[in-house]
Amino acid sequence: MKRAFSRKGSILPACSVNTAGRVENSQIGAFLCYAGPSGSAFIDRELYLPKTWTQDGERCRQAGIPDRVGFSSKPELARQMLERALDKNIPAGWVTGDSVYGGNRGLRLWLEEREQPFVLAVPCNEPLWWQGPRYSRANEIADAQLPDAWHRLSAGSGSKRERWYDWALIPLWRRLQLPEEERRWGHYLLIHQSCGDPADRVFYVAFSPRAQASLETLVSVTGQRWHIEQGFQAANGECGLDQYEIRRWAGRYRHITLVLLAHALLAVMRQAAQQKKHLTNESA
Repeated sequence: MKRAFSRKGSILPACSVNTAGRVENSQIGAFLCYAGPSGSAFIDRELYLPKTWTQDGERCRQAGIPDRVGFSSKPELARQMLERALDKNIPAGWVTGDSVYGGNRGLRLWLEEREQPFVLAVPCNEPLWWQGPRYSRANEIADAQLPDAWHRLSAGSGSKRERWYDWALIPLWRRLQLPEEERRWGHYLLIHQSCGDPADRVFYVAFSPRAQASLETLVSVTGQRWHIEQGFQAANGECGLDQYEIRRWAGRYRHITLVLLAHALLAVMRQAAQQKKHLTNESA
């Protein structure tokens, strides 16, 4: 799940201030990326409409936005896309995303109800049950950990090098009177901190069967988030994802959908070529 911005002129929302200090037209989208050992591709997309748009009927009509479209927060858009994917039985071992989504307790509870494992980033002040049914902030829990709680692991290869961090995994408190089936599941706080700056931390809440909740597994899941950054770079550079000046709802969805389809096709073709090369090398 990811937010993406376009700096091309448009009627569709909204205004933003970029790093140059100017106010420019932009669009904000939520995207669903499917990643696995063989590669990754985007499988869904939604446009985020702020309330200043959804509450202005005339403005929406001018942009061709259907009357059925109301306001949805970014976590609500994520839930809609995840629901479509999961209801179609697309196999998903884990769901991961940044704190825009992980900080939404409603989205986390919905995933728990579906028994869908996740590792989602949360803000440093996220209130969590740790040593009992009372809340502690995520950064307070991190500060209370002893030095031997931290383990140096790589979250995977980056564009230049391995992504090494110091990690801690802390089980969170769950009420004791749970049905036997629910006791198989656990909640965890996963933390990574910079090897050179212990104050530079990122926090995640994980939910999974206890048998799958090893530190190595959860660290590997967080590393999958980089697929979405790589996907945007490829979709922009190879397929023109950010090369548009869309002025209406239908045009925006047509462009984004066709670009993501082209990106997915290239991902499949790239993987097929790699497999063919691997088989050729093995037979040589």
